[in-house]
Amino acid sequence: MENVSTKDGMPEGLTPSEVVERLDNYIIGQNKAKRFVAVALRNRQRRIKLPEEIRDEVAPKNILMIGPTGVGKTEIARRLAKLCGAPFLKVEATKYTEVGYVGRDVESMVRDLMAVGYNMVKSEMQENLKAKAEPMVEEQLLDLLLPGSGSKKTKSETSAKKPNVHILGNIFGNDSPVQGSLIQIDMPKKSAESESQDAKEFSEKQEIPEEKETSSEMSETREKFRQMLRDGKLEDRMVDITVHQQPHFSGIEMMGGGSPEDLEASITGLQEMLSGGRSKRRTMSVHDARQILLSENLDRLTDSDKVADIAKDRVEQSGIIFIDEIDKIATKGGEGSRQDVSREGVQRDILPIVEGSNINTKWGVVNTTHILFIGAGAFSVSAPSDLIPELQGRFPLRVELEALKKEDFKRILTEPKNALIKQYEALLGTESVTLKFAEEAIDRMAFIAEDVNSHAENIGARRLHTILETVLEELSFSADKHAGETITIDEAYVNEKLKGIMQNQDLERYIL
Repeated sequence: MENVSTKDGMPEGLTPSEVVERLDNYIIGQNKAKRFVAVALRNRQRRIKLPEEIRDEVAPKNILMIGPTGVGKTEIARRLAKLCGAPFLKVEATKYTEVGYVGRDVESMVRDLMAVGYNMVKSEMQENLKAKAEPMVEEQLLDLLLPGSGSKKTKSETSAKKPNVHILGNIFGNDSPVQGSLIQIDMPKKSAESESQDAKEFSEKQEIPEEKETSSEMSETREKFRQMLRDGKLEDRMVDITVHQQPHFSGIEMMGGGSPEDLEASITGLQEMLSGGRSKRRTMSVHDARQILLSENLDRLTDSDKVADIAKDRVEQSGIIFIDEIDKIATKGGEGSRQDVSREGVQRDILPIVEGSNINTKWGVVNTTHILFIGAGAFSVSAPSDLIPELQGRFPLRVELEALKKEDFKRILTEPKNALIKQYEALLGTESVTLKFAEEAIDRMAFIAEDVNSHAENIGARRLHTILETVLEELSFSADKHAGETITIDEAYVNEKLKGIMQNQDLERYIL
């Protein structure tokens, strides 16, 4: 995440020009679209500062991005969410169906966004709790490495605290699900004298071994192990640990507030809860055990109700849902086919969520009124006007992204922080191969990308992935044989690898 000051999880301090500047680090061109999303983000920050009586009346200005695939629509929305630390979810409109048909219901997008927000807040909260959990983990690791070195209890104390529990075997037959269950029996209470006498008789019957080490010696040994543990000298030592898997169950889905997948997960969670969860004894290194123990301790220290409250507020006030392929659910010219009727049904189901409604989730009811929705589509077959009028009105800001040109492709290859050429140089660098691209080679690949997109399917910057993979396929396969070498990719090398494909239009169409 970018270094952005926040208050209660809400973004503040980013001006539109700063947003555009940061987006420029990853996305080439599309300045108009960047300005639109920068203003939309700034308006959300402004809204948070408004008086409460006005704040609820200011609705987000949802955006509709129009442009071919691969020009940066999704990347702009994704980077925007990272800039402001907001819960972000990308969905495809085509995977939703209207209520009553096979497929996911549209409300699941809000539940999924809430899950993203919950995990985001939980991670932030647990990061702050690490300092408190790490000493607890250290003590647990020492207990595993030095059994019996911790606080000691006499056998009579242990037996006096032990609950009246009996293991019931096959009391219901071999086919019963209650075989070997742990069942607590309420036994008649005994007097204090009777309990004391029982404890005394129990202690006399037990053969208590002599302590091999004194308390001070064990304490000294424990401290030595503690120092070795902190120095990392015991990371490979094997220990036995019981891994607990806490059952998850929420009644929301059981009451019809979730999708079929959520319902199935809740039934499974209910079964696990009734059986006390799952646990498994495993042998692993201290390094792996530390991660598991840290996770378990952080889960115990984390206030899940507080996490849910913060996440719900963050989702409602700053959440972003990116609906891709929204053009695929547009009806073309009112043909009236069954497919068009189904598409219109999906639009009508999405409409109340975009307008603002209350959606049941496992963490509570989420209001979608102030969630920012960004729709995107190529609209090569249909047009924005083919969406139902009500849905069109919920996306007042529309921006058309431009098709990429040769200069754009060249900049995409070299300028962004995650530029493709930088990625391939780093990948082959792991094989001790130094890869260099000549300027004319980059020019040639940019020209080919523009040329192929112009007379084949326009897939935008994704064309560069295909071209680079084709050019470097042989080198990537035999990189281990070129360890220690410096290989320069020039224009002749690019032409050689793409010569046969470029001359054969049919082959070019399928390979590039």
